[in-house]
Amino acid sequence: MPDFNPEERLKEARAQMYDGRFKQAYENSKAILAGDDEHIDAHYMKAVCERYLGKHESALTSIDKLKSLSPDFGRAYQEEGHVYRALDQLEQAMTAYRRACQYNPVLNASWKAQAEIYEAWGNAEAASEMRGQESRILAMPKMLVAVSHLLYEGKLVKAENACRAFLQKNPQHVEAMRLLAEIGMRLGVMEDAEFLLASALEFEADNVQVRIDYIQILRKRQKFVEALKQCQILYDSAPNNPVFQSLLAIELMQTGAYEKALDLFDIVLQKLPNDSITLTSRGHALKTFGRHDEAVQSYQQAFAAEPNHGDAYYGLANLKTYRFTDDEIKQMQAQEQGNQLSYQNRIHICFALGKAYEDKQDYDRSFDYYERGNRLKHVQSRYDADQMSGEIDAQIKACTPTLFAKQSGKGFAAPDPIFIVGLPRAGSTLVEQILASHSQVDGTLELPNILSTAHRLRRKKQASNLSLYPDILHDLDEKQLYELGQDFIETTRIHRQDAPFFTDKMPNNFRHIALIKLMLPNAKIIDARREPMACCFSGFKQLFAEGQEFTYGLHEIGQYYSDYIRLMDHWDNVLPGQILRVQHEDILDDLEGQVRHMLAFLELPFEQSCVDFHKNKRAVRTASSEQVRKPITKASVDLWRHYDQHLGPLKEALQSHALEAK
Repeated sequence: MPDFNPEERLKEARAQMYDGRFKQAYENSKAILAGDDEHIDAHYMKAVCERYLGKHESALTSIDKLKSLSPDFGRAYQEEGHVYRALDQLEQAMTAYRRACQYNPVLNASWKAQAEIYEAWGNAEAASEMRGQESRILAMPKMLVAVSHLLYEGKLVKAENACRAFLQKNPQHVEAMRLLAEIGMRLGVMEDAEFLLASALEFEADNVQVRIDYIQILRKRQKFVEALKQCQILYDSAPNNPVFQSLLAIELMQTGAYEKALDLFDIVLQKLPNDSITLTSRGHALKTFGRHDEAVQSYQQAFAAEPNHGDAYYGLANLKTYRFTDDEIKQMQAQEQGNQLSYQNRIHICFALGKAYEDKQDYDRSFDYYERGNRLKHVQSRYDADQMSGEIDAQIKACTPTLFAKQSGKGFAAPDPIFIVGLPRAGSTLVEQILASHSQVDGTLELPNILSTAHRLRRKKQASNLSLYPDILHDLDEKQLYELGQDFIETTRIHRQDAPFFTDKMPNNFRHIALIKLMLPNAKIIDARREPMACCFSGFKQLFAEGQEFTYGLHEIGQYYSDYIRLMDHWDNVLPGQILRVQHEDILDDLEGQVRHMLAFLELPFEQSCVDFHKNKRAVRTASSEQVRKPITKASVDLWRHYDQHLGPLKEALQSHALEAK
């Protein structure tokens, strides 16, 4: 009997479906799922067949399963729209079609269906807009439509190969360049994406979408001045356009011009007073600027205007000091229990409800919502803990005493950077706030430059798919190491003021300490560490703006913490005395003593302003922004113990390295 080949069976089912033989295609999709219940394409095929066979309720069940496996799979929402339309439930159909187009903007059938429904409702203006989108897709080369489907369905390698093949024949095709840049951005190849978009703008300077994409990649690379310049170009072209006003406001905020940003947000809100996105962005700006009460009001206005706008609820929760009212909790629960939330809004509301019930000391219900939000986020992130452990192994294997002896005396000698590394939620923002309160230290951001440098080294040779990093560190010559260090100092200058030293608190830099010490041998490194259970659970409770995917699972964050300890022990062995460990609990117990300890390591004179760090009015952009504006408190030190009965997977992951707190 021949082996069962699911891909051949899927190909056969697809052909049967195209021929209208839906019963046979349905049986084939079920056969595939019998062997692999997480086969996304088979679930999609099964749902389509069920709709054509009139099994609408079964189709909706299949679609729910499909969305749970792949929350941003646009075709799932399109199929949901088709089912609701067949049931004459047009409001639900429109919601599904809109989400389909949000997750995959080239789903022509969804644009067409919306146009037809709007036409039936007599809304000619909206129908015309949908027809315009339909015409745009029909005008695209079929190959690029196929590339877009692959991109938006997460098949990035296939999308990249197909897009590159198209560009070889059409080297100046701007939409293809834009698509390849988006693929690169999703793969983390930010430098290549930036180059592609800059090149595309050379060919079509008036292409608004390309310029907006370019602004987004510049922002991700924290090139805020250049992003601001691009926003200004859009704004100058149409000063009354609220989209361009909002973009400019966001970039003004990133460069510290908060008052100008807030003025622009207010102008947008004069035209669109109930725009929840603008109200939420305004709340974020006010929070960063330390205007707590106004931030609260802006967030509340956002979800009053749009009750399912999850980002606004989470904005309040992320203030850490805000306490939700009973009515706000009921409103969030009603939204979460309904079926009208987008996937991302559901994630935001689950995390916000976790915080709301934590403040009510209803820890079981709080954990239930935190776990729900993390589970949704984990599906979306597809983080691989074992792969990360492999990367840590590679650092330990490659970064030996031999490496540092061989490369000693090279690099760029500037002593300016102070790297604060560790895990998020370990107290690094507090350490940074203390140091940034010193007259000789500028506090900056979580700078991406080291991670970007490591990524460039990883892709140094295109002929091989194997990563050359960190082994390539052995092969870099004196000139290369000098230029890497010099480039870091120059490209980060924009974030500094006039102080001789500056902080970079990107926590993930702990994975690249060898690279840091080779290219910047005089840089100082502080390891901000927190008791493992408290640190890991605090990370589990936090919904990060981007990155830090290891936090969305108790086992995953425990394994990551263990890997972190393992690698930091290695750095202590091969770089003795060059990393200062600062324990968060020690700062809480003896603030002045730890301040003196850190300043001595940095060879800086003691200043009382570091002890009075909470009086510093600088903008703070991390989740701890409100907390570091207040004096030291021990309120959350043992918070995790209230959740102890739920934390078995975390304890097990930590116990493998004897790290669990006793």
